[in-house]
Amino acid sequence: MLPTPGFHHLHLRSIDPAAAIDFYTRQFPSASIGSWGGFPALLSPKDVMILFDKVDKRPTNTPQSAIWHFGWHVTDSRATVAAFEALEDVATQPLYTGVEDGYVLLSSDTWFRTGDLLGVTQAQIAKLRAEGTPAPGGPGFAYFQGPEGALFEIAGDYPNERFNHIHMWQDDSLCAQLWYQRHFNAAPRASFGDVAVTETTCKVPRTTDRTYPALKPEGMYRAPRGGVTFGDVDLIWYVNQGDAPLGSSLGQFQDHLALSVGDLDAWIAKLRDEGVTFLSDIYPLGETRAIMLEGPSREGLELVEDG
Repeated sequence: MLPTPGFHHLHLRSIDPAAAIDFYTRQFPSASIGSWGGFPALLSPKDVMILFDKVDKRPTNTPQSAIWHFGWHVTDSRATVAAFEALEDVATQPLYTGVEDGYVLLSSDTWFRTGDLLGVTQAQIAKLRAEGTPAPGGPGFAYFQGPEGALFEIAGDYPNERFNHIHMWQDDSLCAQLWYQRHFNAAPRASFGDVAVTETTCKVPRTTDRTYPALKPEGMYRAPRGGVTFGDVDLIWYVNQGDAPLGSSLGQFQDHLALSVGDLDAWIAKLRDEGVTFLSDIYPLGETRAIMLEGPSREGLELVEDG
């Protein structure tokens, strides 16, 4: 069995990479300015990167692809929200509570857990209100808009600040988790548990109940969900929120994800035998080689040889 790949980078397309990188380094002290493979890079601890490809016009975010947003762990989510709210170049995003047009900026300022799911339904909200609304407080998650409309998330409180996840959508959440486990030996995200699914049981219909808090007033579908971990970065996803299949991420603002492997040729042979879709032949990337694949919901997935 080939060793599980590491997370290599998230690749964004930007009209001004230098300004974008400067923005993130000002918000997140653990991040730094760098470069890799000829691309401007935002460097985060544990060899995690966001690479930027300079383009002439603002790239599209439509149709909706599998890549939703990216995010950081922070040491104090409340202090981070307060600091960001005071900045002119950071746009806070409301999290709607499901009651009239109410919203909060930090998830823990309203109901946000039922079991291990980060949201509650309208019926659960009614029950919580009847019993007495839980007192707000503690750590939570929050969303902000950065350069070129980028949506990013912070969550806390954690021991160290770092880029730690990419939130995604998948047309079939559990089938996508099975795909990453089967083809890349990926471990399910620890907090989700080891969901035992097969090709015949992974197609679980989207729940009919929307949950809150959510970035949209109508709420969001949070089940079924899935996720895997590569190195220090979690790929976490919820089910596709719309009825149309997700579009390709390639050419969009959030162009693709990249994993690092030690022996690219061995991985290519394995994945071809397993019927994975290849979108390119091998190409040079900086001082190494790479190849582009297609993930289960058409996300661009680059394998970078890093031996």
